Amino acid sequence: MTKPVVIAGAGLCGTLLAVRLAQRGFEVELFESRPDMRRADISAGRSINLALSDRGLRALRMVGLEEAVARELIPMRGRLIHPESGDPVFQSYSGRQGEHIHSVSRGGLNMALLDAADDLPHLNVHFETTCTGVDLESATARFHEHATGESYTVEGCVVIGADGAHSAVRQAMLNQAPRLRFDYRLDWLSHGYKELTFPPAPGGAYALEKNALHIWPRGGFMMIALPNPGGSFTVTLFLPFEGENGFEAMTDGPSVRAYFNRWFPDALGLIPDLEDHYFQHPVSSLGTVRCHPWTAYGKSLLLGDAAHAIVPFYGQGMNCAFEDCVVFDECMDEFGDDWLRLFQRVQALRKPNADAIASLAVENFLEMRDHVANPVFMKKRRLETLLENRFTDYFSKYSLVTFREDVSYALAQTLGNAQDAFLMDLCRGDTAPEDMDLQEVMTRIRMHTAHLRQSL
Repeated sequence: MTKPVVIAGAGLCGTLLAVRLAQRGFEVELFESRPDMRRADISAGRSINLALSDRGLRALRMVGLEEAVARELIPMRGRLIHPESGDPVFQSYSGRQGEHIHSVSRGGLNMALLDAADDLPHLNVHFETTCTGVDLESATARFHEHATGESYTVEGCVVIGADGAHSAVRQAMLNQAPRLRFDYRLDWLSHGYKELTFPPAPGGAYALEKNALHIWPRGGFMMIALPNPGGSFTVTLFLPFEGENGFEAMTDGPSVRAYFNRWFPDALGLIPDLEDHYFQHPVSSLGTVRCHPWTAYGKSLLLGDAAHAIVPFYGQGMNCAFEDCVVFDECMDEFGDDWLRLFQRVQALRKPNADAIASLAVENFLEMRDHVANPVFMKKRRLETLLENRFTDYFSKYSLVTFREDVSYALAQTLGNAQDAFLMDLCRGDTAPEDMDLQEVMTRIRMHTAHLRQSL
């Protein structure tokens, strides 16, 4: 009897990979500690909605779900900045037509993947079954079934850990750290997050611009809002844990209202029963996971958050995990089920790029909370939009990361940072972007980044 591929974690990454492997004809056993979200009222994960961009859409195309999911997407064409004073300012994500990101329901997307899994005869999904340990050398995983209280083992041809930031498969590698020379690092952000909701306006309309990601940057902290189907917005506060502007400053109803009145007055009327709503939602932590190696003995592999959990500020956590699955699938074309070489190749291709997007995500947090309302930064964004509109070979760092699925995160980081430094210096002058000689600017960019642009 052929041993199955055992996958721990039926979140977005694990289910996508399971579906693709089953489509290729592999026997797959997929395990998830939570109940089936299609039949139980549970949280779908850390956030209600996510930003889906080209890398993620490519993965959905791979398993034939892009068209079905597209019907539930809400386009977000740019950032709408809500400054402390004055009117909101729109910053387009791109100067090219059709380049935008999408707000998507985390739960809805996960359920679409689970529905696809149900249609595949070679794929079995086990809910409410927790992975409690892994024998890495034999690809044997131990599981605890919640309903019966029974524990049992499953021997696979391989075990793949797509079980998130607190991965049991990764813990098994960490337990053998000296032998595997396993490095693990978790860097906590000094900020946490709390989710709130803007309900629909009367009649079901959106209370804010629907097709934008809303940001209230306040220098050191911020609030954002993403649109949901039905007229609501998922709102996230990103604040320090401590200090007068942190979560510890809000201890009761009056202090919550005073805080919002000070920093987010235009949002006060958008959250009915703000005080009660605020205390119904927990404060959660944010961190970056880095580890190496991702594979052990040619029998196990980490993917998604289990290998590289990142903070959410580039909107690429899901997209990066989905891209892991695309690269895995492409490597199978070369190596088939030669798991040792396959896993080593996936690790070699993905580890540098996971490190790059992890750093970019932290950098983008600083940009979103501190710089998006800065006059020099706003000039740079206007200039980038003009350049993208006119020159086919110019892509801002954001566009390289978000809209160029054929460009690695590592190259996007290196080229994007070089372009950013040049344009920020240029925009510190008095000349408005609309008055600049764009051809001269583009010529200087090409010269400044020539050795990097050869890779595009």
